[in-house]
Amino acid sequence: MRNFVYKPISIAPLIVFRVLFGFIMFVSVVRFMLNGWVDSQYLMPRFFFSYYGFEWIEPPGEPGIYVLFIIMAIAALFVMAGAFYKISASVFFLIFTYVELIDKTNYLNHYYFVSLVSLVMIFLPAHRHFSLDVLRKPSLHVSKIPYWCILIIQLQLALVYFYAGVAKLNYDWLIEALPLRIWLPPNAHIPVVGFLFEKVWVAYFFSWFGAVYDLSIPFFLFYKRTRSYAYIAVIAFHIFTWLLFPIGMFPFIMILATSIFFSPDFHQGLIKKLSVALQRMGIYRAGTPPEYAAPAASKWIMGFFGLFLMVQVMLPWRFALYPGKLFWTEQGYRFSWRVMLMEKAGYVIFHVKDPETGREWEAYAHDYLTPVQEKQMSTQPDMILQYAQFLEQQYIKQGIKDPEIRAEAYVTLNGRGSRLLIDPEVDLTKEQDGFRHKKWILSYWN
Repeated sequence: MRNFVYKPISIAPLIVFRVLFGFIMFVSVVRFMLNGWVDSQYLMPRFFFSYYGFEWIEPPGEPGIYVLFIIMAIAALFVMAGAFYKISASVFFLIFTYVELIDKTNYLNHYYFVSLVSLVMIFLPAHRHFSLDVLRKPSLHVSKIPYWCILIIQLQLALVYFYAGVAKLNYDWLIEALPLRIWLPPNAHIPVVGFLFEKVWVAYFFSWFGAVYDLSIPFFLFYKRTRSYAYIAVIAFHIFTWLLFPIGMFPFIMILATSIFFSPDFHQGLIKKLSVALQRMGIYRAGTPPEYAAPAASKWIMGFFGLFLMVQVMLPWRFALYPGKLFWTEQGYRFSWRVMLMEKAGYVIFHVKDPETGREWEAYAHDYLTPVQEKQMSTQPDMILQYAQFLEQQYIKQGIKDPEIRAEAYVTLNGRGSRLLIDPEVDLTKEQDGFRHKKWILSYWN
């Protein structure tokens, strides 16, 4: 195993990955700003749903949040160019992760993926070829690196696909073809093939194909003889899902990222063509690197990557520690590569009581939340708890001592009839957030 992970391999796949990753991150950050999402997600809300343990993270306000996004875009460009790489990769990781931790309303699997990859990139020698750092300091230049520097990214991508497939192995997805039976018919207006989306068998076909695709594609990408066909499938799959569903940059991130499975010769060819073009423009000069120079990989770094992979393998299984239906309770749902698996909707009314006067009234989410926050909160128990306790603080500020707040939350899952999500008799101001099972979540089967 040691010989396998430490065998010298061309640095080219890692270099192409660095350029593509920096490029798609720059495009994503600029797109985010141009679409006005900085305003709608980080300036308009009056309340932010924090992650447990990260309650201390707060938005910097305006203009701070815009400064952060501009620095993040510049850092992505520097990563792409390999300029002051270690610093720019660290800055990008810290700012991107900080921004994502501000409000879990905005949690997306590919944001989590970007944070993980940008963290890994900090420790990889992705600036030691075809970079501005090498132009500035030629002694950095190497042509080969240990295979583990590329393998760590390939394994992370494989875990994303594999666990996305494992998550599809459930009754609703395979036996009921849900939620695709709900999501596909609205696309019947698409020219030529649209009529197919109203056919029930198409929903079943896509459900089963999606599960088989996610479970098998990592192995086909690793295997040389099937790699090209697998990559064509990756492009077709992600473009198709992008056309059907509003999933942002995720398809393009995965299409570009999975190119790291191609052979070093393929990537060397890409770098050579780009080098020639840049040399003709007079903005790059190629040097002659030494045959092999292993980057410094201390026991601490190797230990970090070992722990990193172990956490990534185990974390998606934590849902098994909680009782109840995962899609209903959502305990252990995030950070587990469960991508577009359910159709969930609901509404919540908060019943408030002043114990001193006995006065009772109702509070609504739209009093303080944006429509997107209200939609996300209405079906997620931990967010309902947070909002109830936020309301408690607001009423205390208004002079109401120890208000009681209960939630009447009706939720529908995969098109089935709505039912109560939260025990309406429980005073949520007395409950604690955390990793323990939330006993006040009602069973789906009640």
